Amino acid sequence: METVKLKELIDQMTVAEKVGQLVQLTPDFFAQGGEITGPMQQWQMSEDQLFTIGSVLGTHTAEQVYAIQTSYLEKSRLKIPLVFMADVIHGYETIFPIPLALASSFDAQLVEEVAKASAKEAAEAGVHVTFSPMADHVKDARWGRVLESNGEDPTLSSVLTAAYVRGYQGTASLAENKQRIAACVKHFIGYGAAEGGRDYHTVDLSDLELYQNYLPAFQAAIEAGAQLVMTSFNTIHGVPATANQPLLQEVLRQKLGFDGLIISDWAAVAELMAHRVAADRKEAAKKAFTAGVEMDMMSDCYLNALEQIIHAEPEMNEQLNKAVFHVLSLKNKLGLFEDPFRGLVQGNLAPKLVQETRHLSREAAKKTTVLLKNQALLPLQKKQKVALIGPKAASKDLLGAWSWIGKPEAAVSLAEGLSQKEIDLTVLSYPDGEMLTSTFIDEACKVAKEAEVVLLALGETSEEAGEAASLTKLSLSRKQEALIEAVSQVNPRIATILFCGRPLVLTAIEPLCQAIMIAWFPGSEGGNALADLLMGESEPQGRLAMSFPRAEGQLPMTYAQLSTGRPLTEENSDQKYISRYMDEKNEPLFSFGSGMGYGRCTITHTQITNPQEKDAPFEVSCTLKNEGDVPHTTTLQLYSRDDVTEVARPMRELKQWQKIHLAAGEERQHTFYVTPEDFAYVHSDFSTKSDPGTISLYLGFAAASAKLIGTLTI
Repeated sequence: METVKLKELIDQMTVAEKVGQLVQLTPDFFAQGGEITGPMQQWQMSEDQLFTIGSVLGTHTAEQVYAIQTSYLEKSRLKIPLVFMADVIHGYETIFPIPLALASSFDAQLVEEVAKASAKEAAEAGVHVTFSPMADHVKDARWGRVLESNGEDPTLSSVLTAAYVRGYQGTASLAENKQRIAACVKHFIGYGAAEGGRDYHTVDLSDLELYQNYLPAFQAAIEAGAQLVMTSFNTIHGVPATANQPLLQEVLRQKLGFDGLIISDWAAVAELMAHRVAADRKEAAKKAFTAGVEMDMMSDCYLNALEQIIHAEPEMNEQLNKAVFHVLSLKNKLGLFEDPFRGLVQGNLAPKLVQETRHLSREAAKKTTVLLKNQALLPLQKKQKVALIGPKAASKDLLGAWSWIGKPEAAVSLAEGLSQKEIDLTVLSYPDGEMLTSTFIDEACKVAKEAEVVLLALGETSEEAGEAASLTKLSLSRKQEALIEAVSQVNPRIATILFCGRPLVLTAIEPLCQAIMIAWFPGSEGGNALADLLMGESEPQGRLAMSFPRAEGQLPMTYAQLSTGRPLTEENSDQKYISRYMDEKNEPLFSFGSGMGYGRCTITHTQITNPQEKDAPFEVSCTLKNEGDVPHTTTLQLYSRDDVTEVARPMRELKQWQKIHLAAGEERQHTFYVTPEDFAYVHSDFSTKSDPGTISLYLGFAAASAKLIGTLTI
């Protein structure tokens, strides 16, 4: 539909119909036969109002979408189709590894492929918009929603956030490509900085921190074409984001240049009353709408108050029309006016499981699993006597949070995956989520004593990581730690496979394990992928996108810590009055970027070459050699430190990275290209520029271990 016709359609609408377009409901409101449902009664909502609604979230099947859209179009005066949205976070029916795991791939192409496959499954079920990607910057693993993030580095997050958007939306018209869906980047902004890691809690950020670390991933998503932005639950600068006019208008609209639809998070408009910045629903509606929130997700504030507000203040009609235009424009971009069912065919609404999508899930799990420690224990050898023990041994709880359409029973457990391999396997499982008993630990010791290698499958349940899953303790349960301690006494050849949605504190168990593998929540094909990795048929390629702390008291933490006036160094490590803990080291147990494969790579012949021509890049080169006797894929990481700056800057920052595959014994040169613009940062006047001076460069395979190779001058 042409823009002029969209505006003509708006002119035909009553104020009530316009307001309806700005409201999003769940399918529960649409009962068969059109009778008044429980939710409608609770909201004091009429049937007339129901058939002005603009959007539905959380449908479960294509059949449900078809039925709701059909009923709606029959009863709606203007026949404006509904737009259906859903939380398609890391897959729809086929579940991929959680986003934090996908970030650990350091692989934008993989993320884009996963998003594309997720979009296809969701689109075939009638979904038009996904509430993804999550661009929140995170430094505190106590916050359960780190599971949905791209980790602690803003550069990595920016690259991957843009990849998600490209994967979901593609490059062609959404109206033409009905196997793609629109992306909604979230949560704007600061949600990941909740104080104490407690979900929905207060956030207090400096403007410098906001602009330097929290906005870049959103900027990348917007530049990639994200069609929607979702506001966050938290306060920012003392005002809830959902009512923060400077944030939404000056920062999001003007500075970032976003011209799409702004939607609230679940009931966030009504929660302005709980924040105590609004006395009632009418004031909440006015504050959110004035701030710039254009769609009210799952509250009745706009529905039952906004019309009254508009009639009392006619000058707000212009803003109302603009908000409605953004809603209708989204529907138009999706081609819904021409095809309200967007590819759905009534006789073909059953879910479709595509084998190639399952294959991608398996490959993604292999590329995201992180091998943190290996004292020549892995890979397993054929015919080896292996004991697989623990609550995760045969568990199908592999999907993680936000896998609401995925079926756990269709997931492949680790025991199922290993049972297909040529090993002498004994499985001793335990009900996942239940506290281990002393009897089980005793039995585990008996089984372990007879094995050549012990695989301990431990970790969190899906309910223990995700939204509303904040923790103060990040270690394994005391019983799981006791299992490791007991087994290590009878057989030290332990490889611990950890299923989790966040970094854990492994300080107590790390010395007891000869190998540690982070499986995350690996998705539908997790068991098969892990079996391939454990047998050496594939190599673990994951590298930590978020550091694993030594203790919870270090949080929040990041490898990119700022310089201090009293830094801890090797030379002053015996002194007291420096920035250090009295009872623990400063650095994490496993830093950002950490991980290994089955090969061993070295870096030699490093060189920084100044450009020969004006505006040409600097060349940062090195020679890589796989010292192992098997093929090896490594992730080479380039870090920098601006030696003198206007404002305090990190001790080192990730600038570029590259996944490099080397055959056994292969030696190869690699070069990074950097320009002065790569070292730009946010100054005290909020300008972004680089400073003349020297830049120290570091090369390596993790943030903590990257070595200084020299400096360049810009």
